[in-house]
Amino acid sequence: MRHRYSILFFPLHVIVDFLSLNTAFVGAYFIKFQQLEAVFQPPYTSLWVLFNVVWLAEILVLKPYIYPRQLFKAYHLIKKLLILMAIHIAIISVYWVAVKGYYYSREHLFITYILFTGLAAAFRIGSVLFLQEYRARGYNNRRYVIVGYGKLAASIQSFYDTHPEMGFRFHGYFDQPSADNKGILRGGYDDLYACIESDGIDCVYCCMPYIDNGRMKTIVENAENVDYQVKLLVDFRGFLARGASVEYHDFLPVLSLSSQMLADFQVNTLKRSFDILFSMAALGLGLPLFLILAAITRFTSKGPIFYAQERIGQEGKPFKIYKFRSMYVNSEKSGPVLSGGLLDARITPWGRFMRSTRLDEVPQFYNVLIGDMSVVGPRPERQYFIDQIVEIAPEYRSLLKVKPGITSIGQIKYGYAANIDEMVQRLRYDLLYPKRRSFLFDMWIIAQTLRVMAQGRGK
Repeated sequence: MRHRYSILFFPLHVIVDFLSLNTAFVGAYFIKFQQLEAVFQPPYTSLWVLFNVVWLAEILVLKPYIYPRQLFKAYHLIKKLLILMAIHIAIISVYWVAVKGYYYSREHLFITYILFTGLAAAFRIGSVLFLQEYRARGYNNRRYVIVGYGKLAASIQSFYDTHPEMGFRFHGYFDQPSADNKGILRGGYDDLYACIESDGIDCVYCCMPYIDNGRMKTIVENAENVDYQVKLLVDFRGFLARGASVEYHDFLPVLSLSSQMLADFQVNTLKRSFDILFSMAALGLGLPLFLILAAITRFTSKGPIFYAQERIGQEGKPFKIYKFRSMYVNSEKSGPVLSGGLLDARITPWGRFMRSTRLDEVPQFYNVLIGDMSVVGPRPERQYFIDQIVEIAPEYRSLLKVKPGITSIGQIKYGYAANIDEMVQRLRYDLLYPKRRSFLFDMWIIAQTLRVMAQGRGK
């Protein structure tokens, strides 16, 4: 009989865990009280029985000893053990409060769980090490074949060849013979079932790119009679790297491909929550400073305090961006012109100071609060300049997939751009953001921005 010892793994785990639990309970009592008589008498017998009943219930309900070979690793086993322990502790705690069992020693309970965790974890680690070595020596194997030959098929064979501790042994490729697979196949589709019966094959991997649905259906239907597993190999690697997700239409899995690489719910939720809190704090706590900046802007040059301009935001949606005015009025009456840096004659003396310290950007916290922008993100540009940038660097379009920000890597490393070529150079920095975006990375960019502001190095 194949794998005649595998059936023993489940009862062995159960027996060892119960032995560990009871040894820990009695051993902890001895460590605490230096005697064992009372542990066999009420009220400790009731608690002892409950310990075992709760653990048995967890085994029956959660089935913690059922796992595939690929997950038979110390990390997964210890993690599952800790989950079981947490549930066990919670139930015993509820019982302790319900019966007002203050006569039970808390130190005894604490030592019991420490001992049990140590014993159970030691057994699991020992089991992993033993089985890995046992399987690497050629015992307790699972025999598999691959139907459909190609790069994907070769990759699964390579994976198991480099992990002999998993105990998977390769028994050949099966496919329609051709010039590409000559000398590689063990046989064609008609030879597959004879191999399964003669070699006692446990698992048949079907490579979806290289096998048609009709043949795969036959393989699946035959599995019920011959007793082997069928596993499908689908090459999602290129899609998953582009932000694909799996949806379920009733029982039918559907792979959803999206160009929105950064539609990660957790990151976006955390980022938006931070944006709201940070912008509210900045606008609230910085109000006295903003009033001073507004007054100085108003009295140092003629014109409005704020400057509003249309920019392009996420997914190409236009919005109005707000700044403290740093240029003389009507500086662009002849058409859109990029700033020539701090020496640009259109910039007011006070505007040069605000630009070097980035204080002119402060009103954009209002844009953040209403959702047009984020605190951290690529700088938004006007459509007029975007059209010119895209002609030189088409990859700029990827930046429109994320929300623009007040500060960015490009603003820190490069600063303001005076022409299209400089905008493209700054773009090289900003293109790093979508690939590395995270909450901690945002914090680093904000810290660097504050340093630039304090040093007055904005340009």
